[in-house]
Amino acid sequence: MPRIDRRTFLRRLGSSTAGLASWPIVAGAASAVGAGALAGCDTSAAGSATTALLDRIGVQLYTLRTEMEKGVGPVLEQVARIGYSEVEFAGYFNLPPAELRSMLDANGLTAPSAHVDFNGLLTSSEPALDAAATLGHQWLVVAWLPTELRATLDDYKRRAEDFNRLGEACVARGMRFAYHNHDFEFAPLDGAKGYDTLLANCDPSLVDFELDLFWVTRAGQQPLDYFARAPGRFPMVHAKDMDGSPEHRMVDVGSGTIDFAAIFARGEQAGLRHVFVEHDEPADPWASVRASFTALRAMDA
Repeated sequence: MPRIDRRTFLRRLGSSTAGLASWPIVAGAASAVGAGALAGCDTSAAGSATTALLDRIGVQLYTLRTEMEKGVGPVLEQVARIGYSEVEFAGYFNLPPAELRSMLDANGLTAPSAHVDFNGLLTSSEPALDAAATLGHQWLVVAWLPTELRATLDDYKRRAEDFNRLGEACVARGMRFAYHNHDFEFAPLDGAKGYDTLLANCDPSLVDFELDLFWVTRAGQQPLDYFARAPGRFPMVHAKDMDGSPEHRMVDVGSGTIDFAAIFARGEQAGLRHVFVEHDEPADPWASVRASFTALRAMDA
């Protein structure tokens, strides 16, 4: 089966109600800590916070999309056997939300969030919100912006306006809205960065951010810098690693150069509540999610 990139995958999601997915943050769950609040804190406290965070490791099911196409139920069963307690959806694979919720419950899994196609969500948010309510999502997350919608800084300002409106719709249903980055948001654009423009123009009471630790690092940025600049706004991260090659390839957690322990130690400052393992193009999806889980679990020992 040919591999499908995220953009194509998300466009397919937007073509049907079954593809819609969402995640919200429980209002008030993220504690905003000042930029210097963790300076001088003892390492045992940081270690305790990391342990609590990694007690419930999640996986972004996009990593297992080829397996999900064969059968969602067996995938959720195996994910739970590995030790994951949370999942993040990227499409519902034509299954009714109520049926998916039963599968989650049967395997002791929860789904705090799900990725959703931006254009589909703008067209009609109610199907995604209805599905989210059934599945127990707390966030609706947009995971990609088409190139034509982010060509200028003014485009990013307009997207921030869109995000605020979507955030209002989510909050009205007891959920929240979030945005997941790649690396293009950090490219210089008219003397600034698209990501910084989103942070500046999105209402913190309505819009959260899921920081992809691979893509932000690959773009030459430091996650800890963003935690300090925008404390409390990052309730979720994608944990994926980057090797030391000139190509900066994506690899399983623990086999690359990203300092996850330092990142998780600043989780309170970030407002971090959920960690989702992901690999966009794994050679062996099951081997990848097992290796990343093992590496993360070792960090809370």
